[in-house]
Amino acid sequence: MPITEILSRNAAMYGQDVSLVEINPELPDTRHVTWREYELIEASPTAQYRREITWREFDDRANRFANLLLSRGIQKGDKVAILLMNCLEWLPVYFGILKTGAVAVPLNFRYTAEEIKYCLDLSESCTLVFGPEFIGRMEGIFDQIPRVKMLFYVGENCPTFAESYDRLVPYFTAETPKLHLQDSDDAAIYFSSGTTGFPKAILHTHASLLSSCVTEQKHHGQTRDDVFLCIPPLYHTGAKMHWFGSLLSGSRAVLLRGVKPEWILETVSKERCTIVWLLVPWAQDILDAIERESVHLEDYRLSQWRLMHIGAQPVPPSLIHRWLRYFPHHQYDTNYGLSESIGPGCIHLGVENLNKVGAIGIPGFGWEAKVVDETGSEVPRGQVGELAVRGPGIMKCYYKDPEATAAVLRDGWLFTGDMARLDEDGFIYLVDRKKDVIISGGENIYPVQIEDFLRAHPAIKDVAVIGLPDKRLGEIAAAIIELKPGFSCTAEEIEQFCITLPRYKRPRRIIFEKVPRNPTGKIEKPKLRAQFCSQPLVEAQTTN
Repeated sequence: MPITEILSRNAAMYGQDVSLVEINPELPDTRHVTWREYELIEASPTAQYRREITWREFDDRANRFANLLLSRGIQKGDKVAILLMNCLEWLPVYFGILKTGAVAVPLNFRYTAEEIKYCLDLSESCTLVFGPEFIGRMEGIFDQIPRVKMLFYVGENCPTFAESYDRLVPYFTAETPKLHLQDSDDAAIYFSSGTTGFPKAILHTHASLLSSCVTEQKHHGQTRDDVFLCIPPLYHTGAKMHWFGSLLSGSRAVLLRGVKPEWILETVSKERCTIVWLLVPWAQDILDAIERESVHLEDYRLSQWRLMHIGAQPVPPSLIHRWLRYFPHHQYDTNYGLSESIGPGCIHLGVENLNKVGAIGIPGFGWEAKVVDETGSEVPRGQVGELAVRGPGIMKCYYKDPEATAAVLRDGWLFTGDMARLDEDGFIYLVDRKKDVIISGGENIYPVQIEDFLRAHPAIKDVAVIGLPDKRLGEIAAAIIELKPGFSCTAEEIEQFCITLPRYKRPRRIIFEKVPRNPTGKIEKPKLRAQFCSQPLVEAQTTN
């Protein structure tokens, strides 16, 4: 069944019920009142800090956008990209694309203009929907993307090189397009990157999207009474596929545009959220705020909050033990997945397995896993090998990249590049990554990109970027820099040089040291990790 049919079903069965709420706490409104006072306030439909739509409105908006696209010649298999911050329009746009038979292509909102251009070209996108945060980046490239024939802008003050989504969509019918979609039809392209930093376009079908709905709902038991708080960006497979549990159960979800501890707790309290998916830094920030008494749990209504789960990066067991001291009645789960395995938990701990905190868990619903050696043979339990997974959410391929596809897909198994071991009970523990990707606050950082950038500095002879452990972010990027003879440089100068990099890619620690290379010229990063990662955990500096 195509995933679009679930939305149509929800509109028919629960049409007047709220499907999505957007909360933007940076806009002025009543967010500072207590939850008791909040109950007495009738929400204004024009209040921009809080917007909501019903399941019927959600489906209608998706249909209207689908019919707009169809009127402009969009056909089955065409690629339509989305470049939006989390907002109430995001998911109706996504489903509108799917309803035409086209392929939705979500883009990372942290991409630079050049990365946007690269991904649009790689995916062969012919249309882009973007928001006000990206006007500057789009101004620099809109005339350099000839394949993109249509640019739709979501928001006020539409730039001259685009068309206004908000003005056009209401003029189109809300009837469901009469198109026949099949489970095997292409549905979405998500982007990932290897250690070289060049994004790969990951192609998924309707069947794999639907499988993530089922997997998520089986893992966390969403019912119509649940309210899911979604904070991570919707371009990320994890965020959207966890929301798919709400889609399948017909329950409400809240999109929170902000990560401050008080904002999260206020939203859980006021919106009566029952399920919250956090990244490690956000959970740590909440605990730190509690312990320094900048927030007081008794000021919030939290008794309905039943599940906190974490994904996207390794989770320190100490964090979860600490969390459960303050929230002893919470269920807890951790989820492991890749964009190539559609997100929500091809491996998951399971809420019943708190005694195994530290493991990423066991195969998720409908999934298989094995740990193998270089020949693909399973290794004995306790030994380290590469984790491979197989299940209904495996990608179809890397789009138009058969060589890269063949390197990771073998006999239906996805070889993840992550090194792992199985314990005596069959629980999987991550040990290391084959790839050098740094995961900082749930975001992938690719060292080669930063190394290439830094090598342009006139004083730098050689550079290696590695991940160092960090209490809050999991890892931070550290640059080991070898200066040219006779040159001098300070960490502050390097930080200033890196100011044009996206914030999340800037090295958070600068180390001046010789960069070791082996006889074939490769940087010996294991040696660097052994030298610097053995030092005590550091707190990430946020000044840069």
